[in-house]
Amino acid sequence: MFKSLASVSIAATALPLAAMAQAPAVTPVPVIQGTRLDISAEGEVTRAPDVATISAGVVTQAATAGEAMSANAQRMAATVNALKRAGVADRDIQTSSLSLNPQYRYGENVPPVITGYQASNQVTVRFREIARAGRILDTLVAQGANQINGPSFSVDQPDAALDEARTRAVAKARARAELYARAAGLRVKRILSISEGGGYAPPPPMPVMAMARREAADTPIEAGEQKLSVSVSVSFELE
Repeated sequence: MFKSLASVSIAATALPLAAMAQAPAVTPVPVIQGTRLDISAEGEVTRAPDVATISAGVVTQAATAGEAMSANAQRMAATVNALKRAGVADRDIQTSSLSLNPQYRYGENVPPVITGYQASNQVTVRFREIARAGRILDTLVAQGANQINGPSFSVDQPDAALDEARTRAVAKARARAELYARAAGLRVKRILSISEGGGYAPPPPMPVMAMARREAADTPIEAGEQKLSVSVSVSFELE
């Protein structure tokens, strides 16, 4: 009789504990005594880019699909081998697209006629020595690459620079909040919340026309500076 009562008592005690364990955590909402002010600010830093990225490709045409693919494979293999000889690491060469399409001749009131095939192979290449980018572009053209887009420049490890941009963004938001508070005859009491918006994104590559290789000098490539930015939204309480 006593054992049954003890079991019921233990089970009744365990139920509330289980319910508490499964209850979702609730984030307390700050109680605002004064005036709420929402500020958006952006922090920016500049760095010299240390990576250049281009898209290079080979487009070939032939009477049959097999001939088009074979010619394309030979020229692309020569292109990739030239990149490796120039010091580009395997991890920095990646096939981005491969396609084979029929070419048609169109006429009035007649079905289109296949006149041949076009094969295309594109690779994305990253240069970690930007000073050599111009020479590598000339090498690509000399080895048969007839489609080149880029370069786009980026910072390989932007975390430290982005943290600096975040610090500047919050400081700018705080300074702006102080300005609004003084204008309203108030003061900043505390920060209620901080959220981060869009961050750094490398710019899209600029098109570069494939041209005949010049013997006198390499194709000039200027990296300039890269802007890294972070935007934040900060809520303040004024009193």
